[in-house]
Amino acid sequence: MFENLSDRLERSFKILKGEGKITEINVAETLKDVRRALLDADVNYKVAKTFTDTVKKKAMGMNVLTAVKPGQLMVKIVHDELTELMGGKAVGLKLEGRPAIILMSGLQGSGKTTFSGKLANMLKAKQRKNPLLVACDVYRPAAIEQLRVVGQTVGVPVYSEPDSKNVLDIAAHAISEAKAKGHDVVIIDTAGRLAVDEQMMDEIEALKNSVRPDETLFVVDSMTGQDAVNTAKEFNDRLDFDGVVLTKLDGDTRGGAALSIRTVVTKPIKFVGTGEKMEAVDVFHPERMADRILGMGDIVSLVERAQEQFDEKQAKELEKKIRRNQFDFNDFMNQIQQIKKMGNIKDLAAMIPGVGKAIKDVDIDDNAFKGIEAIINSMTPKERIHPEIINQSRRMRIAKGSGTNIQDVNRLLKQFDQTRKMMKMVAGTSNSKMMQMANAMKNMKGGMPGMPKM
Repeated sequence: MFENLSDRLERSFKILKGEGKITEINVAETLKDVRRALLDADVNYKVAKTFTDTVKKKAMGMNVLTAVKPGQLMVKIVHDELTELMGGKAVGLKLEGRPAIILMSGLQGSGKTTFSGKLANMLKAKQRKNPLLVACDVYRPAAIEQLRVVGQTVGVPVYSEPDSKNVLDIAAHAISEAKAKGHDVVIIDTAGRLAVDEQMMDEIEALKNSVRPDETLFVVDSMTGQDAVNTAKEFNDRLDFDGVVLTKLDGDTRGGAALSIRTVVTKPIKFVGTGEKMEAVDVFHPERMADRILGMGDIVSLVERAQEQFDEKQAKELEKKIRRNQFDFNDFMNQIQQIKKMGNIKDLAAMIPGVGKAIKDVDIDDNAFKGIEAIINSMTPKERIHPEIINQSRRMRIAKGSGTNIQDVNRLLKQFDQTRKMMKMVAGTSNSKMMQMANAMKNMKGGMPGMPKM
């Protein structure tokens, strides 16, 4: 995400490379290029101008320390201002009602139904909530069925009335159902609508007044850039929503919506969709997003995703097996599954400082583990536990069964053997120590210390 903007900003900062100090002339030249980069990223013109004016004012008022280069200082100032531009800090949901009610709004095709499922999944997994999804899109064909499929995928029940067109009644009945069955969160999925469609806007306004939600969220496709910002403003004028959800952020190479919407609408971005999987949704952290835009990675989010998949009991059992040199292909497969649950492989790699730029033009398929999984699945249970028994004839059978060749099987076995030896060597580092290291990284402000080289 934001690849184009990141490249342009990096080139802008290079104007200050080699300069001994910050002057009005070299700052003006740098920020002129920064403003162009923001406009090319489809950032609102007034937002871009105010942003660069603020950066210039702060840059001219700061003394450059001997140990800090002007380019590095400019990165620091731009980073801080980008963070403020996007809201300063993460803003969570206010779920105070019993049940708490969340109302979705937005254009058709923005991803409301999918996000409703993702949010239900997140609340269920991370906050131990018991959500109920409500199908209030009574206009789009198969909308109710789509929400049912989404609900089944995440294991959350869906309330619907296929024969009714009255969304106020459907919502009221759903809330009564939630109270009766102990659901503490009700997520209402509504039909997509245009801000110029008075009848549809009147309907969702009436729905909001009827159910009095704890949270009204506006869901918008981030890839529509400035149009997303304009639409958000029109909806906010009618609904006065509580927060914005940016979907498809993983495909947004520009970033105009993320950088403009907070200033124009004066409502926080609360969540971002980062992929098609039901787990691919993140709380929006302005500081971490600024890190990513400036090529600093996002080690904090990476550690958090790893911790979500971390099972302390399993880890202790795994540590014992490694110490005894009993790590096998079943364990290896479990590790692969945990990595896959963390999200898009290229996106995960880009969270490591310095790696994002290095792999920018590298195509990393989400099915990168497919061949390995096929080979392991073609092994017998005994072969997975005792890989040392896999002789030449077994290798040929495994290759044939997995649709790979003998070289692929040999390569995996060799790499597995090397991995097992390495893991045994580092087994002295206890799991608790590794978690302490992860938490230390998590608590580092701005992720990793230091600035990128200019």
